[in-house]
Amino acid sequence: MQPSFAPGSDRGESADLAFTDPLTGLGNHRRFFDKIDRLISDRADDPAPFAVGILDLDGFKPINDLFGRRSGDDILVQVAMRLRAAMDGGATVARIGPDEFAFLYPMVFSEEAVAERARMLIEILSAPYDVGDRTARLSASVGCSLFYSGDETTEILVDKAETALYHAKRSGRGKVVVYTREMEAAARRATHIEQALRRAVSSGEVEPHFQPIIDLATRRIRGFETLARWTDRDLGFVSPSIFIPIAEERGFIGPLSQLVLRKAAEAARSWPSDLFLSFNLSPSQLVDQNTGLHILAILDRTGFDPRRLEIEITETGLMNDPVSAAKIVEDLRRCGIRVALDDFGTGLSSLGRLREFHFDKLKIDRSFVSSILDDRPSEHIIRAILSMCEGLGMEAIAEGIEKEGQAARLTEFGCSGGQGYLFGRPANAETTLGLLRDTLRGTALAAAS
Repeated sequence: MQPSFAPGSDRGESADLAFTDPLTGLGNHRRFFDKIDRLISDRADDPAPFAVGILDLDGFKPINDLFGRRSGDDILVQVAMRLRAAMDGGATVARIGPDEFAFLYPMVFSEEAVAERARMLIEILSAPYDVGDRTARLSASVGCSLFYSGDETTEILVDKAETALYHAKRSGRGKVVVYTREMEAAARRATHIEQALRRAVSSGEVEPHFQPIIDLATRRIRGFETLARWTDRDLGFVSPSIFIPIAEERGFIGPLSQLVLRKAAEAARSWPSDLFLSFNLSPSQLVDQNTGLHILAILDRTGFDPRRLEIEITETGLMNDPVSAAKIVEDLRRCGIRVALDDFGTGLSSLGRLREFHFDKLKIDRSFVSSILDDRPSEHIIRAILSMCEGLGMEAIAEGIEKEGQAARLTEFGCSGGQGYLFGRPANAETTLGLLRDTLRGTALAAAS
């Protein structure tokens, strides 16, 4: 005979606590999985559809950093109350992560219906939150999946919802995505690429390519940005826009980045000593306090002067953990490494970041440069950025220059540096060294004539 627990007994309370999130009072991960298990079991003979969803609060960590952890907890409690009040018809909601909630709709039978419910939840969560005498706003992303077959387990169903959530967050804030078979195929391909990329990193098969950064007034090369390139023996050429996010999301961007930086530093040692090497750090590297140590170890091993290295970081990377990022940036600058803010103008609070962090350079996003000749707002934005850089004592580099007219307009506005296909596409180490030798030869001939 199975033991029964009275509601007030110690053992009953302990069992209940094991299934309850202590902050919000909602069910936790274990209770959510248990409810899905029970529902699948109940519908074993007649597997009628039902829906599950994973809801992730967009950008909650910066809010937590801004208002403090206690206020962040208050917001989470308010989120839980709103979600609980929105559940009906046997639906349930649980807290399954620090800023992640899950819901189960037993009586929702279609993709359209669960997407509509999810959009309603996002709308409910978008109303302001009281934080003492201030207010905060949140958005959320949601991934959903539907149970159709008795062959599906709870783990499979939740994994599908997580996959849909991943696609939702990649689409932007406040999005809803319902899992489809196309996503399953994409997930399998991503896993295939991940496995091949891990092998490539281990065997040193990812290579650095270099794109010139020039002085707009003189057209002289001042340095090169490092860009990772990978060609697999089976997959062929794989775009960095595909393999970099996979390495980032699956936790091995660090080894990949270290491999590319080592090869880039080895190649750049043979360049003229007045040329710098620019290298991008990913968002996850800005929360790893070993990042600076790894960079300095590579520079020491390769004999590359830290004063010739520039690290590029994005505002998105800074927002994940501003305190950690600030320490890493300061550690790098203390060693003589310059730091540039990349893709400026596309973030959420760029001006605030410029006040909080010390940058040596600022890179104007290509979206403004591409429309500078025919869009007055872009022209005014670029002028304002350049004026601000002058006032802050920072150098500005314009990205994505493809036309002479764009270069001329930027020079007219006082932009000192530029980068783009007009001046050169990314090339491997050998081709880059040949370019530099030809440039030096041409300079020598011009001086002799």
